[in-house]
Amino acid sequence: MPSKGSRSSSKKAKKSGSNVFDMFSQKQVAEFKDGFQIIDRDRDGVIGVNDLRSMFDEIGRIASEEELAEMLGESDGPLNFTGFMTMFANKSGGEVDDDELVAQAIRAFENEPGEIDPENFRLMLMSFGDKFSSKEVDDVFANIEIDEETGIIDGDALVTMLASSSSEEDK
Repeated sequence: MPSKGSRSSSKKAKKSGSNVFDMFSQKQVAEFKDGFQIIDRDRDGVIGVNDLRSMFDEIGRIASEEELAEMLGESDGPLNFTGFMTMFANKSGGEVDDDELVAQAIRAFENEPGEIDPENFRLMLMSFGDKFSSKEVDDVFANIEIDEETGIIDGDALVTMLASSSSEEDK
């Protein structure tokens, strides 16, 4: 009997800490899996140069061979799903904000519900936390909805783009 107990406790010890999947919630792992599957165009379970090139082509961004090689070079071997998760864990320090926290952070920039002043948002992104460069802010602004008439960022659209609210998931 004692050996059974020691086996199960050793399994527990091995499982916690060393498994990259333990660093994220099940919901986050599912989201990473969805992202991986979108990038893995040939469905072979490994992200390669052709997969990345196809993904960038689809979004209209030209990526050089050097950029693609650099991206893939961040992985210690073939970029399978476990390697993909490990890269995100290493880059994020093992912490990924859940959608509710992301939504709350975006809402903090709203002057009125659903309305974000673009100049203030730009200033904040470049001044606080992990400061964005001017180019990074330009990249963000190229991908968000700004009302042509008012010049205001649609906070609701930004939340939808970056975080799926629990009400959307329940539908």
